[in-house]
Amino acid sequence: METKVQDKSTQLIAVLLNHFGKNMNLARIKLLGMFTCALCKVQTVGFDKLATAFESGAMSESSLRRIQRFMADYKLNTDLIAQLIFRLLPHKLPFRLALDRTNWKFRESNINILTLAILYQGVAFPILYRMMPKFGNSNTKERIALLNRYIRLLGIETIDCLLADREFVGEHWLAYLNGKGIRYHIRIRENFQVKILVRER
Repeated sequence: METKVQDKSTQLIAVLLNHFGKNMNLARIKLLGMFTCALCKVQTVGFDKLATAFESGAMSESSLRRIQRFMADYKLNTDLIAQLIFRLLPHKLPFRLALDRTNWKFRESNINILTLAILYQGVAFPILYRMMPKFGNSNTKERIALLNRYIRLLGIETIDCLLADREFVGEHWLAYLNGKGIRYHIRIRENFQVKILVRER
């Protein structure tokens, strides 16, 4: 027997209330729950369509105004969001992490986001991100800050290894990973040379 969308929304709101109850009022928690269920239902981020999928009994115009006010006036605590995502994942620790960057242009603005995701059964769940006010690759300082934030929130013991593309290289970056004891699998360019140092006994 399938669970109705409204029942799923109620269940999700209960989870969100338990997690955000000390940091967000009930009205906003309910909105976040309905917003999340609407996202799953219509599979688009357009506010107009999301508003039509709200299971609140209100007119879609009213739901649209609620969404717009929430997005304009409220700043989500992304540390709490990361902890919630982590909590909802099946805890088959430790997890593989993936570090990636996405860059695109919106009108005259360059959107450049450094993202850390948890890999589970072939799906990457973005858990932390950093908006970079520039165009191009991240630097070592930005990567270390993102990974240190993960470690502070969720613990280094939850990390099995880190996967990353070939832009995520550099002597100080790899020294940081080695110093933390974090295993990594990073693609390298075909013209790179890797020296393996063997210590004499």
